[in-house]
Amino acid sequence: MSSLKILLKNLGPGLLFASMAIGTSHLVLSTKAGAQYGWIMIIPIILANVLKYPFFEFGVRYTNVTKKSLIEGYLNMGRKYLWLYALITLISVFTILAALYVVTAGLLINLFKISSVNLSLTAFGLFIFISTLLIIGRYRFLEISLKLVVSVLFIALIITTILVINKGQITPVYNFQRPTVFNEVGILFLIGLVGWMPTAVEASGWVSMWSMEKLKSMKKTPSLKESLYEFNLGYILTALLAVLFLVIGCMTLYGTGAELSGNAVTFADQVVHLFTLHIGSWAYFLIAIAAFATMFSTCMTAHDAVSRVSLDVINKLYPTNTLFTKNRSFAFMVIFLALINWIVISSFGANMGTLVALATFVSFVMAPIVGWMNLKTVTGNDIKDEHKPNKTLKLLAYIGMVFLAFFSIYYCWMVLF
Repeated sequence: MSSLKILLKNLGPGLLFASMAIGTSHLVLSTKAGAQYGWIMIIPIILANVLKYPFFEFGVRYTNVTKKSLIEGYLNMGRKYLWLYALITLISVFTILAALYVVTAGLLINLFKISSVNLSLTAFGLFIFISTLLIIGRYRFLEISLKLVVSVLFIALIITTILVINKGQITPVYNFQRPTVFNEVGILFLIGLVGWMPTAVEASGWVSMWSMEKLKSMKKTPSLKESLYEFNLGYILTALLAVLFLVIGCMTLYGTGAELSGNAVTFADQVVHLFTLHIGSWAYFLIAIAAFATMFSTCMTAHDAVSRVSLDVINKLYPTNTLFTKNRSFAFMVIFLALINWIVISSFGANMGTLVALATFVSFVMAPIVGWMNLKTVTGNDIKDEHKPNKTLKLLAYIGMVFLAFFSIYYCWMVLF
């Protein structure tokens, strides 16, 4: 079998990771980074993608070699580590999905100009639609559908970026002053960008669960090399898309003095309108669809992942409980998360910042700890020496932990003091 056929057959976890990661961190934060701070922000984006890579790779590595989830690896290290991850997952249950669905609902309202329908009701419709797709289609449908969505999105972004670059960067307004990154506002934005680029470190457990589902759907288990090759392709695609969003934001918004709104519907309209500034009004619908597809795929993958991880955590903490071991447990969890997060959206309204900030603090504080836990799982007794990460990858992991620890400590200091 040719390498291309092997790759297409093994497409799964890396593709889902790319689809999940290119949501808020890319569409919102990468665009905003280019729009407000210009080309300098390409440095933290690349650094975050490089230094976080080992922690996500370890999830794929551990599952491929041991045929166990990363969550089970935490349990093998000690029950306290699983409880720690359970706490992080609990915060995600009440925040991350709500934040993603708010942005997606805003883009949907903007796309079809249905301003008469409120954000909460639109989000409710999305919850019903996506929950139905996940329950009926399960992992296989998710994988197949996202192959199309991510391909269309990537092509659309490439075309948009080329057109934007061809038009040239917009001339700054007369009184434009280059903003500094090194003040309180700039540092907080930088920390947010690094923390969510390409996504939160605890999502390594999500990648592990997708790897488990992929293994179940295959007659022949892929080798570690094949699994890592597929994941690396998805990871590189994720990093490239982050740069493309930065380029578009920088070329169309930087220097205009425009500020992106924290309101989901207003933000969606601003982004799509300003993206077409250099391209022409004819491209508005194309960009609106691409933006909506970006967030829709992110909602679907994140909803699937949080449901699977929540079930796995509960089953590992309470193995004698049969309530969540039956086939209907996945459907129950998908619906439960939809209802909980719709209640959160109805309570918080259209303010994205409040929802994201709630999850940000816990994610940042725990990021270096989760990174260390992932390293311990792939260097423990579960994995033979020939399958453990090499010295270069382990060194990169240690550098990444220091990098994340610095940002989390500084973030805590700024928030608490």
